[in-house]
Amino acid sequence: MTVQLPAGISDRIVSLRLRRCTATLRELREDLQITRAQLDVMNDDASDAELRALVSETPLAEATFREAKSHSTALGRHLAHLEAQIAQREREQDELLDRLQGNTAS
Repeated sequence: MTVQLPAGISDRIVSLRLRRCTATLRELREDLQITRAQLDVMNDDASDAELRALVSETPLAEATFREAKSHSTALGRHLAHLEAQIAQREREQDELLDRLQGNTAS
């Protein structure tokens, strides 16, 4: 059972949700940009550590490489999570815009 709100109230609620969604999207995109830059640095560090591990052939160098690679992999998962959240928020934003457009057309 859904409750039908008056058009003015419904529009305000949708507009508020749209503003919140837009602000969240902005924050997520900023975080994504920072995370991409961090991932580039982490990948470079992991590559350097891998080269040092190959050249030195010491357990410490190998452990350093594994740790750097682990951090890089974790940051990659975080990046994928952010991209999924952005896609979800963009779908939500589209739905809200459609609802707002539908309310004003009625």
